[in-house]
Amino acid sequence: MSHMPPIKVVIHGAAGKVGQVLIDTFSREAAVKLVGAVDVNAPADKIVLPDRSTIPFSSNLEGILAATHPDVIVDFTVAAATMPAVRVATSQKVNLVIGTTGLSAGNVAEIEKLADTNQVGIVLASNFALGAVLMMYFAKIAAKYMDYAEIIELHHQTKADAPSGTALNTAKAMAEYRGRPFSQAVDAGKNYPSRGQNSSGIPIHSVRLPGLVAHQEVILGGLGQTLIIRHDTINRECYVPGVLLAIQEVVKMKGLTQGLDNLLSL
Repeated sequence: MSHMPPIKVVIHGAAGKVGQVLIDTFSREAAVKLVGAVDVNAPADKIVLPDRSTIPFSSNLEGILAATHPDVIVDFTVAAATMPAVRVATSQKVNLVIGTTGLSAGNVAEIEKLADTNQVGIVLASNFALGAVLMMYFAKIAAKYMDYAEIIELHHQTKADAPSGTALNTAKAMAEYRGRPFSQAVDAGKNYPSRGQNSSGIPIHSVRLPGLVAHQEVILGGLGQTLIIRHDTINRECYVPGVLLAIQEVVKMKGLTQGLDNLLSL
């Protein structure tokens, strides 16, 4: 079997928390070759990797693409930075793996159109932690068999939104797979504020505290029993295997794929 050459990758959002983790881990990963880094706050013109080699670092994505000719851009930024990057990358026939959240429905529609028009692959996912994807999958399956459900999601105190996107997506997936309403443990008409925010028929409780990273617990109840499905993010290295999987798959694809679960045999 012939040995596949490493996939050439540029990190967009390289100065961010996830970007820094990806650069550190991918610099030691045989399947990928880091060739460049981009960030609006690029403090230098190069990044020194652990093996003392360097890659160019710039706020100018077009310049980095022209200099490095990558196979894939990995984007962990903000929506306002992602959209111009997608337009530039697709026009240059470069595939993308996007972990940025907060994209509007209009943004996603434009990303899909750009992928189709330019015949490139794009993977867009709100959560690249494989354990989180599995947690959502198991909760969805369990929802068909247990009549009551609640979600507790716990995040660091700087998280901007509540409930989390993962919690909302979990509730939606559970309700759709179940195909009928969940039973309500408390009369919904009483509307106790302490009962959480109801989404897809499931109360969601949001905890925000320093010391947390990202955690979610789905509690399902039935006669005489409960089932708890919990995922804990210990640090941001949890995203690395999922991003690596997406990089290896996106180079084989055309068009937009949404959700890491679509790259797994679930």
